[in-house]
Amino acid sequence: MPNFLRPLAAALVWALLASAVAQTQPATKPSGPYRNTGWEDLTPKDWDPTKEFRDMKGAPLSDNDPRANAMLKRMREAWDAAPANPAMEGAAIRIPGYLVPLEDTKAGMKEFLLVPYFGACIHSPPPPANQIIHVLPKTPAAGLRSMDAVWVSGTMKLVRSDTSMGTSGYRMEAVLVEPYTAPAR
Repeated sequence: MPNFLRPLAAALVWALLASAVAQTQPATKPSGPYRNTGWEDLTPKDWDPTKEFRDMKGAPLSDNDPRANAMLKRMREAWDAAPANPAMEGAAIRIPGYLVPLEDTKAGMKEFLLVPYFGACIHSPPPPANQIIHVLPKTPAAGLRSMDAVWVSGTMKLVRSDTSMGTSGYRMEAVLVEPYTAPAR
């Protein structure tokens, strides 16, 4: 596989694995009126993340080939424009994910991205926008670090945000950010 396609292939594999894990893991009981939600619920049923790339040929291209750069740019534009699921507007949900800090203070994280798999947004490329949630906790989330696994509960909004770490398709006003605990077996 040409080197320029490796980030795209890795991102697709991770997104598929994260979705499969989210669908097979039983969730712990949510606290309050929030319903447990999986990452697959954030993607519109009719959206196909590979649709834009079906015409790409696997011909060998070097990493510095302008065609390789054009393909990666096209992928990034398509994923940054990935549609949000309209059914999520105003939904009170609880979702597991990994933290990508945007604003971390002594009091805790005041702003972060929630992503479906470990390493997302830290490694390139970030997931599609409909797989990134921009979280604004009601109170700073204390005692957490980058890539910690957490449950986040709050109300979803269909608000697109461009950050240094990736483009999110959702914003959540979180009332609770708690460390992830595995479900009892």
